[in-house]
Amino acid sequence: MKVKRKLCVYCGSSPGQNPAHGRAARLLGRALAEAGIGLVYGGGSLGLMGEVARTVLEAGGHVTGVIPEFLIREEIMLEGVSELIVTSNMHERKMSMFELSDGFCALPGGIGTLEELVEVATWAQLGQHVKPIIVANIDGYWDPLMELIGHMREEGFFRSSTEVRFDAVDKAEQIVPMFEKRLKLKRQPLWTPEQLAKRL
Repeated sequence: MKVKRKLCVYCGSSPGQNPAHGRAARLLGRALAEAGIGLVYGGGSLGLMGEVARTVLEAGGHVTGVIPEFLIREEIMLEGVSELIVTSNMHERKMSMFELSDGFCALPGGIGTLEELVEVATWAQLGQHVKPIIVANIDGYWDPLMELIGHMREEGFFRSSTEVRFDAVDKAEQIVPMFEKRLKLKRQPLWTPEQLAKRL
């Protein structure tokens, strides 16, 4: 299939305890395939990573998996992806995912998902890119992060000119429309931590 855009999805290699997170991964996978948007993800078959990727493939969509060589066995690399890129380390993996993608979305996940989200948000904050960043706050999963960002601001660790650059949505169905909206506007939403907290 012809892919017009690619969305990088960060998410857990575990399913988590809340079934809503798996449902969100599958809803996003179908929405990506139906919209002709390719998935870029971490290449594994386990957890939410596997759910979103398999759903995209089952719906006839395009999946690019990017996985470092040392994680092929641990995360059980997903067979049958449209394109597979094996990197030598995590840094190369993250840069490949960044370069391949037109935007980013964080579903629920662990510390790795958090690290990837914070990194691309930091790069945007420093003016290194203007690609959309979407936080899928399914069942309030990312509420503690929003609260922490607000706390950092209150404690004086954000300069008045510093802006956190991402959109928070609370339903998987909102992700693709938000991604397409931001691409059409060709600009990145500029939310302060305080504004983000008020949106939740």
